[in-house]
Amino acid sequence: MQTKAKNILQKSTKLGLGLLIILLGSCKSSQDISQKTEEKEDLELSMDTNPEEIIDTMKILKLIDEKEKEILNYKGSATRFFDLIHTDLEIDFDYQRQAVLGKAVLTMKPYFKPQREVVLDAQDFEVGKIYFVQKSDSTSLAYTYNEQQLRIFLPREVSKDDTFDISMTYTAFPERNSGNGSQAITDTKGLYFIDPKGVDPFKSTMIWTQGETDHNSKWFPTIDHPNERMTQLFKLTVPDSMISIGNGELINQKDLGNGFHFDYWEMKMPHAPYLAAFAIGNFGKVEANWEGVPLGYFVEKGFEKGAKIVFQNTPEMIGFFSEKLDFKFPWPKYDQVVVKDFVSGAMENTTVSIFMEELKLSEVEAVDSEWDYIIAHELFHQWFGDFVTTESWANLTLNEGFANYSEYLWNEYKYGKDQAALKLVAEMETYFQEALSKRVDLIRYQYEDSEDMFDSHSYSKGGVILHMLRKYLGDDAFFQGLNFYLNEHALSSVEVHDLRQAFEQVSGEDLNWFFNQWYLDKGHPELLIEIDYTIPENVLISVTQIQDLEITPLYQIPFEVSWYENGERQVKQFMLKEAFQQFALENGKETDLVMFDENKDLLIVRNQQNSKEQWVSQFERSELGIARYEALDSLVALEAYEELKLLIPKAIEDDFWSIRELGLGILQSHTEWMVENPGLEEAVFRILGSKSKNSVRAGAIDVLSSFDAKKYERTFLELLEERSVLVTSSALMALTSIDELELDEEIVGKYSEENNYRYVIPISEYFITKPILGKGEWFNDKIKRLSGEGLYFFLGYYGEYFSRFPEEGKLKAVENLKEIMKSDPQNFIRLGAFQAILAFSDDPKVLEEISEIAALEKDPELKSYYDYFMEALKDEN
Repeated sequence: MQTKAKNILQKSTKLGLGLLIILLGSCKSSQDISQKTEEKEDLELSMDTNPEEIIDTMKILKLIDEKEKEILNYKGSATRFFDLIHTDLEIDFDYQRQAVLGKAVLTMKPYFKPQREVVLDAQDFEVGKIYFVQKSDSTSLAYTYNEQQLRIFLPREVSKDDTFDISMTYTAFPERNSGNGSQAITDTKGLYFIDPKGVDPFKSTMIWTQGETDHNSKWFPTIDHPNERMTQLFKLTVPDSMISIGNGELINQKDLGNGFHFDYWEMKMPHAPYLAAFAIGNFGKVEANWEGVPLGYFVEKGFEKGAKIVFQNTPEMIGFFSEKLDFKFPWPKYDQVVVKDFVSGAMENTTVSIFMEELKLSEVEAVDSEWDYIIAHELFHQWFGDFVTTESWANLTLNEGFANYSEYLWNEYKYGKDQAALKLVAEMETYFQEALSKRVDLIRYQYEDSEDMFDSHSYSKGGVILHMLRKYLGDDAFFQGLNFYLNEHALSSVEVHDLRQAFEQVSGEDLNWFFNQWYLDKGHPELLIEIDYTIPENVLISVTQIQDLEITPLYQIPFEVSWYENGERQVKQFMLKEAFQQFALENGKETDLVMFDENKDLLIVRNQQNSKEQWVSQFERSELGIARYEALDSLVALEAYEELKLLIPKAIEDDFWSIRELGLGILQSHTEWMVENPGLEEAVFRILGSKSKNSVRAGAIDVLSSFDAKKYERTFLELLEERSVLVTSSALMALTSIDELELDEEIVGKYSEENNYRYVIPISEYFITKPILGKGEWFNDKIKRLSGEGLYFFLGYYGEYFSRFPEEGKLKAVENLKEIMKSDPQNFIRLGAFQAILAFSDDPKVLEEISEIAALEKDPELKSYYDYFMEALKDEN
């Protein structure tokens, strides 16, 4: 059998020596290809060649170029020239210049080979003198600096037996050269001063850090790679009016006598530099405990009662994960801090997770808190990501896939399998949405920037894959495998093969087939599923893999089919190994409904023609909430309104709250069914007084409001007295929808003062639709107080108010929206500002200003969105 190399040489010989030289010359860019193409065309004039051979050669040249680029762009684990053992920092802060004043002592030694120089990551520093310290000797060192890295020349060659210190003073400027990050981490400053001069009445002065991926070297010198690991002692200069929270334990405090004090935070166990963190601010603290491990929940003062509720499940979570993994929480304490203007949802710094402001809730707001998923996510990182850490960003899913799957595990334990399954399906949909425009290997060593790894592949797909592996291996082997992995790689860094080998060690089974297709390749299965009921006692299942096999694997897929006999669920397991396979169910008793992957465990795109009758049957028979949810949702997609009309009474009384919620949402769009079925209206009304989740009760309010808001006016007024924001805000929205109703001034006044967007939105709607003028300052006040998703939802109302009533302050509103669109660190907020400012696009000057700001956008997806709408607007005008 001929090798590819022999084929190349044979074709090259036919085309002549000149073309052989081209092939051996290794093209390194598209420009090289173009130049060599011209040379090839010249050769064609003097050679009698076959056109097909020329085309084949061009394919070879293109392939060579692609392969060379893969080598050039390869981003594996950083080479460890040194072992960074310990970092000692003494840092102060220049609030006026937003600068860090530091003294650093880094203890290290060569990792293996002797070395003559040290390269440290230090982004945007001003560096003082640097010293080499060994025992009692200190030597001043020469160095070069390119604003990103320090190349320090040692006084002599050092070996791995030489442990020494590098000591330096420096000033770091995190604001310099910061920029866009990823969809998960939206900025790269590393350290953030929030209202450092204390001039913003809507913000508290604070400092916090966010080091992932390589952003901690924006505020202290280090070897900023995930496969490095160090202990640390951070001495933070803190105003006496504030407190600090850092990694490890607070071992000492020293009064400096000038309104400041030193806080000494020590990490005795080593961790990766990107996980070093602290927060400084005027925080209140809620204390808790798990088996002697102190827990702290930190939030701006005045919100402690809310924090106590928001984070109340933390001790139980730690106990559950410790028991599930048979591996006790590994750190001496665990703090959770809620900060202002965080650039991500949260960050799993070792022993101190930092969260976005959305978790800052009042006691009443916290009643409906549903932040368990993000709390579990960051907590699970303390094992997977902090205790055992990915050795390269190419292997990021070893951190994030586990953290995402922890959300499933917690939901399964605390709230039941139905809710967990719904969470898993949501993760699948998130990945599938991204896969429409991006399909890459889960473990991938070619990327433009490490931030590119923070996508739905690493998070959502990674979590679902772990679930599929668990289902295949069984719980015993899966969790024992995780325990082996944690013990085997304690306080070290890992790559994907370490995970595979851990599961193989425990299960005794080769798992390369699983890891190769899911971790080391791209895409996902697309299955055509046909179920033949011709012989009802032996149903035939045909499965065809229809994904593009040129870019996607042919998968081996363990799968489950199920059916019901006299209400009892029957299950059989099969393994798909071919492009087309048939499976005889041999069910024995007749059945007219067989479900493929009823529990939605598989990351697959399923192509299967189910009739309306089959979806109805699935809803009525399945004992799995996720399958009933799927059936109801599928009937909506099929616009099967007659079938839905019959099922909705059952749906709104289903055992699974999410089906009740979905049923109410469907009914809200078809309130005419309540005219035909008065019992349906009564059933919805009963939900208001039931013990259903508040989100379900809020859904019932929305239905009654859409049906006959005036009829239930008194009920809605009574519901305003509830202690649930979801319930009261829905009741408020219902009241504002009553055309002839003018709300009591006391109600309007009360909710106008609220800063929860669930109240701000209905009050905004009320001011716009009544209309009520003179509220321009109210709108301008709210745009400053809201943040996150609340601000995003409000921006549309903000734009609408001032576009309808420009006399209320159109110019100021446009300026506010322009500033948000230009400078807000969160891309979805910038998007919201753009969407809102389009309300003023009939003004040519505003349109020109929008266009100028849109041209500066760095986020490629957002830029594309802007460009599309700007072109449409220009065409209209």
